[in-house]
Amino acid sequence: MEVLPRRFPPGFVWGVASSAYQIEGAATADGKGESVWDEFCRRPGVIADGSSGAVACDHYHRMETDLDLLTELAVGAYRFSISWPRIQPNGSGALNEAGLAFYERLVDGLLRRNIKPYVTLYHWDLPSALQHEQGGWAARDTAYRFRDYAAIVARRLGDRVASFATHNEPWVTATLGHEFGLFAPGVKNRAIASQVSHHCLLSHGLASQAIRAVRSEVPVGIVLNLSPVTQATQSGPDVAQAALEDGLLVRWYMDALLKGNYPADVLRHLGADAPRVEPGDLQLIAQPLDFLGVNYYYPTVAHAGKPATPAAPGAPITDMGWEVAPAGLTGLLLRLARDYRLPPLLITENGAAYRDRLENGRIEDEARRQYLESHVRAAADAIESGVDLRGYFVWSLLDNFEWASGFEKRFGLYYVDYATQARIAKRSAGWYAGLLRAFNAAAAAVRVARP
Repeated sequence: MEVLPRRFPPGFVWGVASSAYQIEGAATADGKGESVWDEFCRRPGVIADGSSGAVACDHYHRMETDLDLLTELAVGAYRFSISWPRIQPNGSGALNEAGLAFYERLVDGLLRRNIKPYVTLYHWDLPSALQHEQGGWAARDTAYRFRDYAAIVARRLGDRVASFATHNEPWVTATLGHEFGLFAPGVKNRAIASQVSHHCLLSHGLASQAIRAVRSEVPVGIVLNLSPVTQATQSGPDVAQAALEDGLLVRWYMDALLKGNYPADVLRHLGADAPRVEPGDLQLIAQPLDFLGVNYYYPTVAHAGKPATPAAPGAPITDMGWEVAPAGLTGLLLRLARDYRLPPLLITENGAAYRDRLENGRIEDEARRQYLESHVRAAADAIESGVDLRGYFVWSLLDNFEWASGFEKRFGLYYVDYATQARIAKRSAGWYAGLLRAFNAAAAAVRVARP
């Protein structure tokens, strides 16, 4: 602990992350509209335990005490998302002032605790009205509705937040939500999925312009889930499949955002399912980013003729079945820095699910603690190799509704007893707080030592 904090530069941002649908609950409170996830969870069999985010962690009613947990952790930043249907119940038109007031209280509560708010505008909870009336992200018009929503939030919160991220993981919205049908809205159509990916990126460009028109001083970026892709064997088909998987997961989004084009090999692969792109779209998507958020959990292994897997055979895995591979984070960041002209980077999510056991009022989650420490060290390795990495956010603050896994998977630094809504700090929370206090002490010592 004495050495690790000194491997990060003064001003490095340490935080934790969450998302609205996963923790807020209060699904119909104070005028909130329905989201596609509210609707999706009612389908039989799509959520592992048959649950939903209707109550989740009841953060909507427990916000102040949850913010006190951030003070316990000594974090300097909190990344959270805003529920679009809590702001605009129908996805356009009339505002829900009660919803806006909740987020104003949240931001102000963070600032009172000297914690910087990092806001994500979209973490998958599209207003259901847009899905039914417009076709959701498959409709180009949704990108313009998102632009309007972003402007509303920027006007109300932009004077107090550290940054706005437009989207969290558009690959998930497109691929898991519209090609594989595993996430809301549960569509299974590759052509629709590719069009959704384009419209999400288009909406990012439109929203970025809208935010900057209202609050030009606030940094604007986007958050991508990225993984290094390796081939299962050195055979030609596996190598070719790995290149394609990398194109679908990494280059499709990175090239559009930072090079102004979609990769030619992926377009050939999609064929007639490639998205319709109108003149000027790619220039709009590729406008300058103030930061890029990277969510990293595991490497991806490609197999010819089979779905990619999140772990190599025999590798250590988390409760999600994801490989524990901290070196993959270092390698990913170095690859991005080599292949692209990058803005400053943030690790906006990194964490692990394990089968936590509450015993004698304690959770000794040593596996998670080791996971976090190894990945923090991997981040330091990337910085020391020249990557402009400026922050690290643990996923997540609380155990929460983990999408299609329901409440069966626990990622939190704080254990949540869902029957009582009690929060209990895990061993990993104590370790992370100790790391941050040591970092803050080291940074203070550097400031004092300067003439």
